[in-house]
Amino acid sequence: MSRDELLINTIRFLSVDMVEKAKSGHPGMPLGASHIAYLIYDRFMRFNPKDPKWLNRDRFVLSAGHASAMLYSLLFVMGYDVSLDDLKAFRQLNSITPGHPESFLTPGVEATTGPLGQGIGNAVGMALAERYLSSYFNREGFPIIDHYTFALVSDGDLMEGVSCEVGELAGHWRLNKLIVIWDNNRVSIDGPTSLAWSEDVLKRFEAFGWYVDEVEDGYNLDLLEKAIRKAIEQGQKPAFISVRTHLAYGSPKEDDASAHGAPLGKEVVLETKRRFGWPEEEFYVPQEVYSYRQEKIEKGKRLQSEWEQTFKRYQEAYPELAKELLKALNKEWIDPLDSMEPFKEPLATRQASHRVLNFIAKHNPTMVGGSADLTESTGAHIKDSKAFSHENPTGRNIHFGVREHAMGTILNGMAYHGGILPFGGTFLVFSDYMRPSIRMAAMSQLQVIYIFTHDSIGLGEDGPTHQPVEHISSLRLIPNLWVIRPADANEVIYAYRLALSRKDGPTALILTRQKLPLIDRTRYAHPSGVLKGAYILADSEDPQVILIASGSEVHPTLKAWERLTSMGIKARVVNMVSFEVFELQPKEYKDQILPKGVKKVAIEAARGMCWHKYVGEDGLIISMETFGKSAPGDVLMEYFGFTEQNIVNSVQSWIK
Repeated sequence: MSRDELLINTIRFLSVDMVEKAKSGHPGMPLGASHIAYLIYDRFMRFNPKDPKWLNRDRFVLSAGHASAMLYSLLFVMGYDVSLDDLKAFRQLNSITPGHPESFLTPGVEATTGPLGQGIGNAVGMALAERYLSSYFNREGFPIIDHYTFALVSDGDLMEGVSCEVGELAGHWRLNKLIVIWDNNRVSIDGPTSLAWSEDVLKRFEAFGWYVDEVEDGYNLDLLEKAIRKAIEQGQKPAFISVRTHLAYGSPKEDDASAHGAPLGKEVVLETKRRFGWPEEEFYVPQEVYSYRQEKIEKGKRLQSEWEQTFKRYQEAYPELAKELLKALNKEWIDPLDSMEPFKEPLATRQASHRVLNFIAKHNPTMVGGSADLTESTGAHIKDSKAFSHENPTGRNIHFGVREHAMGTILNGMAYHGGILPFGGTFLVFSDYMRPSIRMAAMSQLQVIYIFTHDSIGLGEDGPTHQPVEHISSLRLIPNLWVIRPADANEVIYAYRLALSRKDGPTALILTRQKLPLIDRTRYAHPSGVLKGAYILADSEDPQVILIASGSEVHPTLKAWERLTSMGIKARVVNMVSFEVFELQPKEYKDQILPKGVKKVAIEAARGMCWHKYVGEDGLIISMETFGKSAPGDVLMEYFGFTEQNIVNSVQSWIK
């Protein structure tokens, strides 16, 4: 058995044993595709197992995250801090080897994958980040950022529509340091892929502008190596290589869909090991593997050391650029907002967002992002920069086209890469199209800023198809996502301050299409209260009722407070800008803002279910419990009851 075969079989059978021990998992792809992953790491990738976050490493994304056992076994063999005991704890509570890869948990895992299609989009984002940062920071003789992104994708990844969206963009941008390899085994959970799939995938990617190749004899390592080398050497386009493989290769269940997502069973495992001439012992690791691990560790240290010497010379030659790069990598974003003049005129919060975004971007040159074909409407662009393109790789405005899901996955990839503060904008209603990637950003603790505009029925005439009555509540349900809905232009400044300071998760800014008055801060509280998530805008001594509102609905609520106060009803107005930020405050503060035993009313032009947390089961909620209608925004606000008069009437009748 050659050294290559020995190492590949180690990966295969550690993976199979992991699945058997856990009594769950996916053994089919590890048996069928471990040789591909091994070859990429062994022949092509530059990495240091002892510093998995080394900036100039090559990235590997297992888009087919269900094959996580293969990835963990691979990382073990390659010398990462993944032990044999970690492999034996596969899919067990609090192990670093969970059922699908989690980037923040396991050394060497670049992206949280499993929901199919996410990983290929993340890989495009990583390749985009490499292109932008290398173009911005590199100087002649100093290739500080110069690496490849490899992705291993499955049939299922390529069936998901997002693979088309990101494929179109990668080809359009000519991301030539992106190499995608398709594990073409022609089997999915339901059976042969021919049940639901008959397109020519290579022609699809060729049409997207990719270099394409095919390895029909998929287990011939020489042919596979040559194909990958040619893909790298062509150097003009992203590369897509189809490798013909077999699910559960070499086992009695080869090409059988039952081997996709369930243990093979003890007898089948033993028979498969016999066929490969492999010892029947569970979790068997040949001594040669430990020697190989040490070789990879030493090589990785040497590669990084050579790079660090180059970087040291770079620091001497370009000290300001080097300092800028290190700050970006450490997410030490400059917050210049103390020096920003407060807004003096009524603005839609989307307009204020555009101005604040641009003010921040002047001080943070690696703040990069864009919009899903709604640039003018969302204001999600940097006005002093050009569009990112093959010809202009330092353009900071990314035109994603009408591809919200692609935008979400690519923003995540940029954040995974590091060194970039990514932002992306679309209408709030279209957050539905990118929800899987928002969820993954939250799970993976990625600093991504979402600019969601046209936030309610207030957008008006476009009608209920575009009026996001359920979306704010829906986003609030995602753990680790901060949802921030400012009430006027000056609150937008503090909303961005939260987004800038938040390093361990994404932030969704919920912004209006319509102009909002400026809150008179000589009468009401300072907008810095936004930093607490919720704060008292207007108050009475020993209030009988607390009116809680967010966003545009704060304004009629303040007017209602004035009326109620004049009628002798003692009320308080709480501006609930962000549930999530408010929940982080000390209990004493929360009890001070929303004391127990006081009647509470919530007002928001969206579904009201989430508000019971604050008003209680017996509280009053003025909300949207139907879809909207097509009419001017102010007409709709009155029609659905988001007016001073309706709030006053509702409170009066309710507290009697």
